[in-house]
Order: sequence, then C-alpha cells, then structure tokens
Amino acid sequence: MRVAIITGAAQGIGRRTAEIFAAAGYSLALLDIQPCAPVLAAVRAQGAAAEEYVGDISDQAVVTNAVEAVRRRWGRADVLVNNAGISFISPAEAVEAKAFRRVLEVNLVAPFLLSKAFGAMMLEQGSGSIVNVASIAGLTGIADRSAYNASKHGLIGLTRTLAAEWGGRGVRCNAVCPGWVKTEMDLADQAGGGYTDADIEAVNPMGRFAQPDDIARAIAFLADPAQSGFINGHALAVDGGWTSDGSWQSLRLRHR
Repeated sequence: MRVAIITGAAQGIGRRTAEIFAAAGYSLALLDIQPCAPVLAAVRAQGAAAEEYVGDISDQAVVTNAVEAVRRRWGRADVLVNNAGISFISPAEAVEAKAFRRVLEVNLVAPFLLSKAFGAMMLEQGSGSIVNVASIAGLTGIADRSAYNASKHGLIGLTRTLAAEWGGRGVRCNAVCPGWVKTEMDLADQAGGGYTDADIEAVNPMGRFAQPDDIARAIAFLADPAQSGFINGHALAVDGGWTSDGSWQSLRLRHR
C-alpha cells in the first residue's frame, strides 16, 4: 500500500494529480481549504481509498490534525505533494505587508509545516518522496509578483535543503516549476486584466499554456522511486521552454 498526501486537491493541478495517483494505485489524503467532494467521487470511482481534510494548511493545528488522521487511517506516508498556493499580482510599491505575509504563509510556511510533519513519518519508514509545486517564478524574476516570486524562490530553497538533509535517510525532495497553467488560478489572475491568453501563447516557445495534466505527470514522475529514485533536490521546469530562451522577459516588458 502506498499513501499520497496532496494539498490544493479540490481543483486544477491538485485534482489531476489525485486522479493520476489514484490510477497508479495510491491511497489518497486530499487537503484543501474547500471541500473536495467531486475529486473524492472521481478517485473513489477509480477504486482508490481516499479521505478529505478541509482547512487552512497555513494553520499548524490543521496540519497536525491531518497528520494524525493519516497516521490513524493508513499508518504511513509515501508521497507528499505540496501543491496548494495562492497568487498575488501587484507592483511591489503597492503591496501591503499583510498581503505579502499571507502569500508567504500559504506558499512557503505551509509546505514547511507539512514537510516537517509528514517528513517525520517518512523518516521513520526510511523512505518517501516530497514534491513541491513551485513555479518558474521561483527560478527567475517576473514583474508585479514580488510576494509570489519570493515565496516560490523560498520553496525551491526549502526543497534543496530538505534534499540535502534527508536524502541520505531515504526521503527525497524535489520541485516542479510550472510556467503558465490553464487553471482556476489563471482565470482569476486574468480577470484582473494583467494579461490574456494571447500574451502567453505568443511568447511561449510551444505556443500554448500548460494543462494540469502536464504538471501532474511531472509530479508523478518525481514521486515514483522506480522512475526517479536518484533525482533529489532538483527543480524541474515544466514550462514549454519558457525559461530556456528568455521568453518570460517579453511578457514582463509588455506589462510594465
């Protein structure tokens, strides 16, 4: 039996990841600030044992309760996917400290709390894999996203640190760095008028957005020791070549 914990599982990348892991035979703990009923139904229809745990993962008590529930239900944790995150688009000079802190709490502090708690279970077992969903915003600077960029740079730093500390004890930690993905978060960001589909498609070398499936399959690859057992501390860009040729700079300049 293999058990995967997935945050932000109610929609987008998290939902597709849950579906792929269910098909691979994992039992699933689905965490989100909103109910995961449609995802639960979908993965249970695939034959997966699955439970949802609803709450704000930046709250230590919510994390503690989820860990205790997983331990009672399955007694182990094989994969943790830190996928939940929030976006915030604003010129740096207009960002208030409260908003900046909230992005860090969800995008960086919560993955640390979850990694520490579920990582302890993995260290007890002597095996496990943590996959953090970072962003190309963790690899380079993108204008009007100071809080988001800082959180994702921090998440990649956390990934590499855990890899260095825990790799020799059987627990790997890697990050997936998506480019623009067509999800509910993208729709909300576009509603603010910052960019359009055409902006992204015009400068991405592959001429399209990523789909949740593109990212979820990269997550599954990094989670599986049979496929990626000697990959540890890596930040894998899944961006259609966005960061390989400087395409991101075109969008940044367009929106200054």
